[in-house]
Amino acid sequence: MNLLQRIERVFFWLSSASSDNLDDCPAWERRKYVAFGATVLVPSTFAIIACAYALSTLTDNWMVIAPVSLVWSFIILTVDRALLATYRAYQSIFRKAAQFSLRMVVAALMGITISHPLTLLLFKDTITSVVEKHRQGEIEAARETAKQQKAAVEERLATLETDIAKQRENWNATFNAKFLDENGKPVEKPLTADEKAAKAEREGKIADAVAPGKERLTKLDTEMAKLSQDYQKIAEELNHWQSEFEREVNGQRSGIVGLGPRAKSIQEDQLTWRRAESARLSGVLDTMTKNRVALVAEIKAAEDGVNAALDAKALEEAARNKAEQDRISALKQKVQTEQADQFVSQQNAIRETLKTQIDALLLQQKNLHAEIGQLIKDEDTRISGIRAEPRRDILTQTLALHELFDQGAEGGKFALAAYLVLTLLFMLVDTIPLIVKFFSKPGPYDTLLDREERLYDGERKAYLEGFSRQMKELSESKVLNLTRNKPLERALVTGVDGARSAKEFLVYLMDLEREFEEKNRVARELAAKSGVSHTAEVLEEMSRNFYADLRERMQTYFSDDDRRRRTTPATGRA
Repeated sequence: MNLLQRIERVFFWLSSASSDNLDDCPAWERRKYVAFGATVLVPSTFAIIACAYALSTLTDNWMVIAPVSLVWSFIILTVDRALLATYRAYQSIFRKAAQFSLRMVVAALMGITISHPLTLLLFKDTITSVVEKHRQGEIEAARETAKQQKAAVEERLATLETDIAKQRENWNATFNAKFLDENGKPVEKPLTADEKAAKAEREGKIADAVAPGKERLTKLDTEMAKLSQDYQKIAEELNHWQSEFEREVNGQRSGIVGLGPRAKSIQEDQLTWRRAESARLSGVLDTMTKNRVALVAEIKAAEDGVNAALDAKALEEAARNKAEQDRISALKQKVQTEQADQFVSQQNAIRETLKTQIDALLLQQKNLHAEIGQLIKDEDTRISGIRAEPRRDILTQTLALHELFDQGAEGGKFALAAYLVLTLLFMLVDTIPLIVKFFSKPGPYDTLLDREERLYDGERKAYLEGFSRQMKELSESKVLNLTRNKPLERALVTGVDGARSAKEFLVYLMDLEREFEEKNRVARELAAKSGVSHTAEVLEEMSRNFYADLRERMQTYFSDDDRRRRTTPATGRA
């Protein structure tokens, strides 16, 4: 057998045809079944491509893609061979139509599973554009959400700074003294020259103590305002060029999908340094924010130190004034001194409360600045995650394709029509083996196959009729009645059903039984006529010996035959 004959037998196997029968057919019949085998091979090839593409959307590991694709192709091949093997040309038109309809449903379903991934593969560039458009929309939505969140935090920060300014005004207001007159009514006590001098001295020392810090704070606020403007400008430019870069990569501007010359130019000349500058400005602003909080705390500490020193000095002067005024007017001085002590205690308590509130507000301000920084990091993380998503799975591509169908009155209809045409084309290719087989004219091979099936049906029918007749005769004879051995009876029935030699052996035993019974009957009649009494006993003994011998023969034959069937493995041929 040469190579061409071996290849021919492979195609015979693909078409589910018998090589032995095709060897008896003309050459043109063999060529027809070679063509049938080739049509079975085409859907299997498409199945490998479709399954490999579908799996490539889930994983890039070819150690997984290749075996699964081959197994899927083998399944398609097996189903097509089974459909062809069960088709018979010489049947009624209704039976053929019923079988063809059922098989076409199965073939169409298998064709859809193969054609859909292939259609997605042909529309890959268009689907990628729609997916990238969705990705860009999600990025813009994430940026807008982050912008709104930062605006809300900045609004809270502005309100907090206003509260801090009001609390500081209240702190300064605690140094304004109000006393009660003799009637208990609040009265504004005019400041004396010494009090005015002390107040001026206090304000001067506070101004001198906080002047360096306020100067540094002013410079820092100026720098932060300038850097904030630069950062906002860089961020807007970065968003603009990032959008341009993504349009270039997605092919929405130049029509070239991927990192083309203009995309590389935008990335190198516009994006790289702006990203670095944006990161640098963000870090500088975070550092300056922390420095500003520390500087405000430093100014507050310097102011508190001056106030503490001056308060101690004021207490000493108040004590001296109290002693002096006691000498002038004991009762009036006593009342005024009590009011002064009460005022000082109240103002000190108010200052402590205000100091605690201001410290709490400054802590909230620090937390809000940290929250703004975290929002910026979360925005970058979210956008990076959206850009890193592969979005290659079958469901995403299918949804993108159906969205493409809904876009525009003409473009969407054309894409839908192209999709349907390609799907029907692939389904036709996948169902072509069954269609070709159904519409082909019956040939010599179909005639041989039909003849063998009819011959088998006739032999089977004749065998069943003969078997029924033999079993009926066997049940009427004494063979089974005398054995009284259930395993032997089962082995006998099974052997008769399965082997021709067992049938012949049983027929032989039944012939012996009939011949013995006939001779026994004649002998009994002769003994009855002659009047010999002991002859009946001899005949009865001979009958027992005869059936004992039959039972022994049957037990030996059918028991050994049953044992051989249990120990011998089953084969495909009898």
